[in-house]
Amino acid sequence: MSTEELGPAAEWNFPFEEPLHEVFPALHEAQNAWMAAIESLHAPDRKTHELIRLVVTVCLRNPAGVERHAQLAREVGATWEEILGSIMLTSPGAGILPAVAAIPHARAGFEAARAAEDD
Repeated sequence: MSTEELGPAAEWNFPFEEPLHEVFPALHEAQNAWMAAIESLHAPDRKTHELIRLVVTVCLRNPAGVERHAQLAREVGATWEEILGSIMLTSPGAGILPAVAAIPHARAGFEAARAAEDD
């Protein structure tokens, strides 16, 4: 399905999705199905799931991923202390600089989730 078929209001969760979909729609759809399967795991619990994915995005130095998973973690009940503690647990393996660099992105995601709750 092309972006034209989806309409001009098509929204993507990640910036890479639109160009991927335009060039390789079947690959994009397969990736979405795979991610849906990951999302359906019953264990670990949803909060732990998001904290793990947050840690991975910190290690990958992916600021957009850090923001997104901090937001999702907050939405499923994680506190700022749990998010910050998870980020700092990456420092022995990934280094202190990626951990510290991730903090403002995590804060932005956390605050976005808080603001959405207040609306």
